Amino acid sequence: MAANIADLIEHAVDAFPDRVAVACGERELSYAELEATANRLAHFLHRQGVGKGAHVGLYAGNSIEAVVAMVAVYKLRAVVVNVNYRYVENELQYLFADAELTALIHDPEYAARVANVDAPGVIVQLGVTGFAHESPERDFGERSGDDVYLLYTGGTTGYPKGVIWRHEDVWRVLGGGIDFMSGVPLDDEWAQSKREMPPLTRLCLAPLIHGNAQWATLAALFCGDTVVVLPHFDPDEVWRTIERRRVNVVVLIGDAMARPIIEAYLSGDYDSSSLVSVSSSAALFSPSVKRQYMETFPNVMVTDAIGSSETGFAGIGIVADVDGGAVDGPRVMPGPDTIVIDEHGRKAPPGVIGRLARGGHVPLGYYKDPEKTRALLTEVDGKRYAIPGDFARIESDGTITLLGRGNTCVNTGGEKVFPEEVEGALKAHPGVFDALVIGASDDRLGQRVVALVQPRPGVRVKLDELESHVRRRIAGYKVPRDVWLVDRIQRTISGKADYRWAHEYARSHSGEPTRAD
Repeated sequence: MAANIADLIEHAVDAFPDRVAVACGERELSYAELEATANRLAHFLHRQGVGKGAHVGLYAGNSIEAVVAMVAVYKLRAVVVNVNYRYVENELQYLFADAELTALIHDPEYAARVANVDAPGVIVQLGVTGFAHESPERDFGERSGDDVYLLYTGGTTGYPKGVIWRHEDVWRVLGGGIDFMSGVPLDDEWAQSKREMPPLTRLCLAPLIHGNAQWATLAALFCGDTVVVLPHFDPDEVWRTIERRRVNVVVLIGDAMARPIIEAYLSGDYDSSSLVSVSSSAALFSPSVKRQYMETFPNVMVTDAIGSSETGFAGIGIVADVDGGAVDGPRVMPGPDTIVIDEHGRKAPPGVIGRLARGGHVPLGYYKDPEKTRALLTEVDGKRYAIPGDFARIESDGTITLLGRGNTCVNTGGEKVFPEEVEGALKAHPGVFDALVIGASDDRLGQRVVALVQPRPGVRVKLDELESHVRRRIAGYKVPRDVWLVDRIQRTISGKADYRWAHEYARSHSGEPTRAD
């Protein structure tokens, strides 16, 4: 059995050549067309010296061409390196050097930036570089489940770092190689392409540079489903696309996408009758927003999954009966081999806060960083686990509550405060559209909890009412000591918290906070 990304896509091509594989706007490619176009690009890259193990940067927004490029690189047993399309020259220079790129595929609009850095010798501009004359045939030889998949993390608290996986391992934890709901592993690499059920149309909203969208796309292609992508995130265009493409499944990243989408629906007039599932992962999906989805779409399954670039899928929860108060964080049924490790390096009992860990199929480590790799991987009771840095708690019923990243945890007077819990409480206020919580230096407490709050348009948030609202939901030591009302919370392109921006804002406005106590 060779569970290889390119092989798995080719199985679906052979099974469903006439189905629509990928669509963007009015354009679409069938599985047969995706195959032929990706083969032509792969042959072109191969003639330029790209082969097994070569690192190929993909510096592009969401498009059919970007999906084709990913498939083409994997067909050569080469490695796709995701390049954030917001990066400017100094960030590009760091990533190009760190990832040791052999080639770069990019959108034409980024040509000027690429020209200003030390770029690799092989450059392909999507839609400009011609390869239509290349062979459309599949003649690339045998591949392996040991081929390398590499994903650079978002770098919200520092420079991004590359997480290295074997194809088979990452397929197991992110691509459906282990059933997410049942936890049962597939024993047949053709199982997904043999699935005897009508195809689904899946709208993947995050940028393809993010693991969430990459694997939502790849898993859909393994199954013969239709992937729909948007070139830019626009809440109203999301609903127009759902109508036009009869989308069944929407895959998104937390509140930053979920909230504007649901509010666009409530203020518009859209046909959502095709929708059967909304799936969030990789960022806070707060109780107040979950409630909006449940009330608006009572017959749609809404799920909240946890995981990371270093663990893959770690657990999933079906949203139901969300009450009016905030909760610590997402509460999910753990995936296979997901545990919590206590401060002594042992498996934590219920009620004890520790670090989330996943065993079984784990990454090889961080690219060119043995020190971080040693910190990532550990053994518990003779079994190997990956520990990405998330804090969590096992509940008495066997579920896991994810509390947040350790590097964003606020230690105030010896008490640990997890920002996402406080953000959930703030965003439950009817006048708050978005919020970000960080720790600021404090002479007495070590750190104090502070918040940046974005009110809804046209709404004046009264801070005393906001404080009372929050105190009814979380303990007093977790309530923000300082609050800044801002025009817009800055987030990464995938919707995750931009903590560097938040800390810089707090530092530059330290003399003028709006006090909440």
